[in-house]
Amino acid sequence: MSPADEPDVNAPTPHLSLENVHSTVEVPHHRAGFWDQWRAFVGPAILVSVGYMDPGNWGTDLQAGAQYKYGLLWVVGLASLMAIFMQVISARLGVVTGKDLAQCCRDWYPGWTRWPNWLMSEIAIGACDLAEVLGSAVALNLLFHIPLLWAVIITGVDVLLLLALQSFGMRAIEAVVLLLIATIAVCYFIEIFVLPQTQPHFLEMGRALVSPRFRQSGMLYVAVGIIGATVMPHNLYLHSALVQSRKLQKDTRSIRRAIQFNTLDSIVALTVAFFVNAAILVLAATVFFGKESVTLLEGQVIHFAASSDWIRVAYLTLAPLLGTALASTLFAVALLASGQSSTITGTLAGQVVMEGFMHWRIKPWVRRLITRTLAILPAVFIIGLRGDSSVTDLLILSQVVLALQLPFAMFPLLHFTSSEKRMGKWKNGRFLLIAGWASAILIAAMDLYSLPESLKAAWQVITGG
Repeated sequence: MSPADEPDVNAPTPHLSLENVHSTVEVPHHRAGFWDQWRAFVGPAILVSVGYMDPGNWGTDLQAGAQYKYGLLWVVGLASLMAIFMQVISARLGVVTGKDLAQCCRDWYPGWTRWPNWLMSEIAIGACDLAEVLGSAVALNLLFHIPLLWAVIITGVDVLLLLALQSFGMRAIEAVVLLLIATIAVCYFIEIFVLPQTQPHFLEMGRALVSPRFRQSGMLYVAVGIIGATVMPHNLYLHSALVQSRKLQKDTRSIRRAIQFNTLDSIVALTVAFFVNAAILVLAATVFFGKESVTLLEGQVIHFAASSDWIRVAYLTLAPLLGTALASTLFAVALLASGQSSTITGTLAGQVVMEGFMHWRIKPWVRRLITRTLAILPAVFIIGLRGDSSVTDLLILSQVVLALQLPFAMFPLLHFTSSEKRMGKWKNGRFLLIAGWASAILIAAMDLYSLPESLKAAWQVITGG
């Protein structure tokens, strides 16, 4: 390849996404010690990882554990592995090109693609925010008995949280999200390892993790739900922008170091996300598997079924099943932390796609208000019309929208990072090339396989059928 064909990694990007945090985190010289460099680079993948343990994933993990015990634990592991491949590739794109995925799509695809790509991305982010609204609202409803409709409206106030955090810089945002993730992890650690009534069988879990098969009817459909909801399209845009919050140098050694440490950051953060998702499934397997119903203290009988609102069922039944109210409280606190951490990254992703595709800049609080309003309106309308029972339906609707948008983020990402013209010698190697394309094709196939059933369910949500 001639020098003229080499990607000009030194060329400045005229429109910077997340400009207020771009290149604000200093990184040490590439000869600095491992821990000094690790501390500088760790962070972006932590923000991205919350998308893999947001409220939208909880329902499928709970259902999988309750119905099939540890039988689908290997699917959670496979989904997490594919997520690692996609996020490593996304980070590589941002480090090498100095652009995020939205900017690359704008600059390297025909101009007519900008509007549809941007609109689809915005709809997907709104759908993701809908799941986070519902997760936070259900947690507030369960913890404080606030009517669900009012709890949804209250979630709009979290715009103030992000505004306050942004004024302190990227490190403050990363620290708060890390605290929220730690809250989720601690809650599940107590649920599984401290409460005496929960005793997971580690040998059986290990066998299930390394023996991929579908032993029972219905397992494939739940597996499709787990894998189909794995990679969030907004995370691919977001990660490629967040890595640029580090003050990166563009010499060969610095680029290599940035790729290596962002890869490590992704592996560690998404491994933690795997353990959280596995913990949700294991808790459901330990507590619910083999049971058809639970009678609450007041005499109400809760029946378990594939169509159950598993988040609400888990909260209502964990206390009587485990013999302590602490079990339900910890579950709701973890759910609230999940919703709040996810909503922070959803807002940042919204800024990235708007600025990247359209070069529009609006104040962060206006951007947050628009995103949250678009998420709250359908939730308020459907909950007001059909009551609290529609939460699961709304989550299904949000996942359908995400599934439709996902290929429009995955395939351009792989197209760009597999191109020597765009990436030079930093293009995906053979391992990443095979792993990335295989993951994208499998995820897209799973989404397409489940799409007819999901569209049918979504139509029922919309029409009230």
